[in-house]
Amino acid sequence: MAEERNFTIEEVGEVAAPRRAMVDDVVETPETPTETLERKRDYLEGFLAERPQALGANEPGGELYDAVIAALREIYDPEIPVNIYDLGLIYGVEIDADAHAVVSMTLTTPHCPVAESMPGEIELRVSAVPGVRDAEVNLVWDPPWDPAKMSDEAKLELGML
Repeated sequence: MAEERNFTIEEVGEVAAPRRAMVDDVVETPETPTETLERKRDYLEGFLAERPQALGANEPGGELYDAVIAALREIYDPEIPVNIYDLGLIYGVEIDADAHAVVSMTLTTPHCPVAESMPGEIELRVSAVPGVRDAEVNLVWDPPWDPAKMSDEAKLELGML
């Protein structure tokens, strides 16, 4: 059964043109158009007044910390042509106020042929960084290393990207 629809058509002879805006109709605003469009600085005042805090040399981004990372990037895995930092073997670097550096690291496998020599080499290289008093290396197995810990540079070097 078809539904029946009824439409009414109304013809309009003429529509009045809308009133044109006049200069007298403008509402006065306390700001000029330039001020209205400029960024409001009041919400930024506290942020802009605060000065950046200086990084400690022992913190990430500090000079000593970055020098230790640079030293770690000079040590290469003997089986893989990638440095141990980008390979994801370094889990953490901590440097205390007395310039004592502690490096937490792992190896790709517990049966790695450099399992005995690599921690000693890292300790020597880190303790040779100017400003580091002494270094300690903690070899950990939890969490285990996996290729996801590698940097993009290392993956690119190994053809994994």
